[in-house]
This record gives sequence, C-alpha cells and structure tokens, in this order.
Amino acid sequence: MDSLTQITLGAAVGEVVLGKKVGNRAMLWGAIGGTVPDLDVFANMVTDEISALAFHRAITHSFAFAALAPIILGGLVHHIYKRQRIGQALGLSTALIFLMIALGSVTMPAPPLEILKVAGAITAAILFFPLASWGVQAIRGTTDHPWAATWRDWSWLFFWAIFTHPLLDACTTYGTQLFRPFWDYRVAFNNISVADPAYTLPFLLLLLTAFIAGRKRQALRTRLNIAGLVVSSLYLAFTFANKWHINRTFEASLQREDIPYERYMTSPTILNNLLWQGIAEGDTAYYHSLYSILDEEAVFKGFTVIPKQHELLRPAEGSRDLEVLQWFSDGYYCVFERGDTALQYNDLRFGSLNQSFEKPSDFVFHFILEQDEDGEWHARQGREQPRDMDQAFSKLWNRMMGRK
Repeated sequence: MDSLTQITLGAAVGEVVLGKKVGNRAMLWGAIGGTVPDLDVFANMVTDEISALAFHRAITHSFAFAALAPIILGGLVHHIYKRQRIGQALGLSTALIFLMIALGSVTMPAPPLEILKVAGAITAAILFFPLASWGVQAIRGTTDHPWAATWRDWSWLFFWAIFTHPLLDACTTYGTQLFRPFWDYRVAFNNISVADPAYTLPFLLLLLTAFIAGRKRQALRTRLNIAGLVVSSLYLAFTFANKWHINRTFEASLQREDIPYERYMTSPTILNNLLWQGIAEGDTAYYHSLYSILDEEAVFKGFTVIPKQHELLRPAEGSRDLEVLQWFSDGYYCVFERGDTALQYNDLRFGSLNQSFEKPSDFVFHFILEQDEDGEWHARQGREQPRDMDQAFSKLWNRMMGRK
C-alpha cells in the first residue's frame, strides 16, 4: 500500500499497544515502525533498477524481519529514553540490522556487493529516526520522563507496526515476499489497489481526531482509534468478498465467450474497488476485460486479445535481468519490439490507464530490454505515459461508474 496508509496503520496499532502509557509518542513510533519495511526503497540509490525491483518487498517485508527487528528497535528506543548506554545500543543495533538484512538477502538475484550496499543504506535509514529523537532530547537536556515503557513494551509496539505492514501489502498486486529468506514466493491476494482512498481517508480522519483528543480524554481517544481500525478492517473484508464475486463473474464470462485459458487473475484498478480487470492466459495470447460492480449486467464484456510474443525474448534468454522480470511479473507479460535493437517487456498485472494495449505508452508498468557492447542484456523501467492523462483518468472514472 502507499506510504500514507502504512503510516496511518502503524500509528493506530502503536496507539493500541502503548497509547495509555506514552500518549502521542505511541502514534509517532508506530508510524515510524509502519514505515520501516518500506525503507528498502533506498536500494534505488545504491544499486541498479532491476536489483532494487527484486529487493523491494523482500526481506524487510518478511515474517522473519517482523520477528527480529522489533526486538532491536524496541531495545534501541528504550535505551534512548532511559539514556542508558546509547552508544553501545546504536552500535549493536546497527550491526544486527545490517547483518539481518544482508543474510536475509543472500538468495536475492543480485551481486553480494549490491546486497551489502542496500543493507547499509536501509540500516542507516532505520537508525536515523531514533538517533534524531535522542539528539533532540539531548539538546533539551531532559533526562526524566513521566512514563515507564519497558523494552518489551516498545518491542511489542514495533512488532505490530511492522508485522501489519507486509500483511496489508500482500493484499495488493505487487507481491510481498513474506517468507524470505526461506522462499522467494510473492504473496499477492489482489483484493485492493495499492492506493485506495476509501480505505485510507476514513481511517486517517479518525486517527487524527484521536490524536487531537489527547491523553486528557483517553476514553474518547481510544474509541476513535478503535473505530478507525474497525472501519478500515471492515472495508478490507469487503474487498475480499468483492474479489470472490469478481472471480466467479470472470470465470462465467470466459465460459460465455468460449475462451480457452490456462489460468487467470483479477485485480482492482487504481484508487478504487469498483472497477476490476481480468486477464486470462491462453496459448499465444492474453484476454483482457473490465467490469465494474456498478455495471447493469454482472459480466466482463469486450475482451481485448493481447498477443504474448514471448518468442521475441529468445536472444535474451538466460540473462539475469530477464529472469528477474519474469519472476516479478509471475509470467503475466507480453513483448513488443522497440526499433531494431530493443524490446519492451510489459507487465500485464498492472493493466492500462487508458484501457488500450496497442502503443508502448499504454502499459502502466513496462521495461526496456537492450543489449550492451559485450552482448549482455540489461533492463530499465520505461517512463512513457499516455499523452493525455486527464482524458485517461476521465475515461477510467466513467468506466468505474458503470458508464461505457
């Protein structure tokens, strides 16, 4: 999910765990904990695009990380507030987090040096928050605090903030490697968009209201925070139920159109849970269609045939970048020629903003494969977008509301 959603969820669970003891600091550290897994995006600064693509939602989004990192972070924050052996705490935490990320990434399809760079960048990012907080306190000269949160308390807060992050991410299409470092399977339930205002906005509003209420009105604060968690959880449950309905509808539509297929996937389009896309894989092509639950008839109509053209990739077979892309896209991809020397790899799971699959810019998520002077194939993410984005979103909105 998007960063704002994860911050909101982390802050809410932080309030549940420690709100009565430490007040708004529970929301603050919960929000930080909810952000920690996504610090793997720092890989973009120290490695190539494909390595960063493989590393995102990997070890920092795993159950193993959720079990171990909170112990380290909880101990670090506890020592910061108690002003006990801060130097030793920072040094030990740095070493442990670095080692955890590096060892947990040994099976990643990236060179060892790249993994070490990523581990260092993420460790520095994680430690920045508590270090900055300790620095502010040192400047103020405060040594006493009116609360008594233990190492266990802080670790429990970080556990729930970090643990809920990948669980929510697993509901989206991108895929989350929950079982790293033991298995590289990407869990993707495809029941909610990576950004869905209907989930986030009511949740955020209730959380901010609870924050404003303050500790003097603890009962109201608690009720508002719990209400945010309940409302967001009920909406998430609705998306699972909606997913079940969509799958049944897509299967019936494929049968109605007499389309032979090996497998299929469905996923909501961006920013909503009303309009869904379905993609069925055949021998030589994919079959794509859209359906809104506001449509007059519960059926996917007007299937678009998207030729696979996987044979175009034969010259690049065996290249590391191509293998990562095929693993990342779960095999849902088609290929275009880009001139005489390049290929375009299109990840079909993310669909098209303008509901077209003809031009290179139609595909939301695509990569350019090119061969260097040494004959090695390398990939980079394509940045082309439809020229008229306003028209594309207008078309998406109309289709979402059941207007074709």
